[in-house]
Amino acid sequence: MKKRWICLFVENDIGVLARISGLFSGKSYNLNSLTVGRTEDETVSRMTVSLTSDDKVFEQVKKQFGGADILINNAGIAWFGLLTDITDNDWDKILATNLSSVFYCSRAAIPYMVSKKCGKILNISSMWGTVGASCEVAYSATKSGIHGLTRALAKELAPSNIQVNAIACGVIDTEMNGRLNEEERQDLMDEIPSGRFADPEEVAELALKLTDTPAYMTGQIIGIDGGFI
Repeated sequence: MKKRWICLFVENDIGVLARISGLFSGKSYNLNSLTVGRTEDETVSRMTVSLTSDDKVFEQVKKQFGGADILINNAGIAWFGLLTDITDNDWDKILATNLSSVFYCSRAAIPYMVSKKCGKILNISSMWGTVGASCEVAYSATKSGIHGLTRALAKELAPSNIQVNAIACGVIDTEMNGRLNEEERQDLMDEIPSGRFADPEEVAELALKLTDTPAYMTGQIIGIDGGFI
């Protein structure tokens, strides 16, 4: 039987999502996604959900998918600027998209996994969740929250043979970093020991490998940052 996976994503991370869906389709997985924002990727079946209503997410996941063997939480937006300049709406939006989405979708996926005594949850996070970034306080806070959620949920679900891990991405060459001009891009690359941004394909390849790891590997935050931290 083909496995089913759900990938939750928003516009800013479509580069990573497209690579993930492409690799998974090549491995004969049934692909489904919960869509927040827009997508031009036609390799997955999609539905739009509201991250402000967990009841709606529950209802739609059950109706559309029944359950998933693998859940990849890939939603992410950024906010750049001083903490004192963040509005209440900006703060609420980034928390809802980056962190609450992980809670809602994990909670929706877990009962099916528990009933099958197997499953994998993979959260796409950031190195800033580990060390924090100046002028990205809100973003860093949400990613740090993902790290804590990952470690705690892994302990909670280990008795049910469900593994929960996270990828802490470095600087990935996606639309999220499109705000940088050429000089800023070069300055940032100079700070990275590998001397370049990661290609979304590299994150997708790691995600694919982490869905086929030993059951004893859980609660881990795996970095892919070119040696940045």
